[in-house]
Amino acid sequence: MNRAPQELRTYFVTTVTAQRRSLFQVEATAALFLDVLQSQREKNRMNIHAFVVMPNHIHLLLTPAPEVSLEKAMQFIKGGFSFRLKSRTDVWERSFNEVQILVPEKFRACKAYIELNPVRAGLASAAVEFPYGSTANPGMVDPVPTHLR
Repeated sequence: MNRAPQELRTYFVTTVTAQRRSLFQVEATAALFLDVLQSQREKNRMNIHAFVVMPNHIHLLLTPAPEVSLEKAMQFIKGGFSFRLKSRTDVWERSFNEVQILVPEKFRACKAYIELNPVRAGLASAAVEFPYGSTANPGMVDPVPTHLR
């Protein structure tokens, strides 16, 4: 299968929990999601440029590895989390929303949106205070892709 060139494969992705349950209000559940996200990154399946784990949804700015489709990357994340959570009920809505990032301005805007999401939602007074986002966890993110600098 021919994939788009790597410089066209950075995405802003949003996925929500099943029935918008506030699954990630539980600290251990949010921490488990971060662990799954990191393990997928460490397996070189994707680069994560920004993330936030909100009570009932996730925002990611990611670039799948060259051999990994966006759909497969999301399957690794969502499926990996569901498997480790061992929930008896559905964890995620079946789909996800994505926006392809083609220019540096859009990358910066999406990164800012992700980082400020908990502040806008009243969950923190500053992005760095929210423990389940990339602003508070700079070691958990990859650099801006070269073509978007």
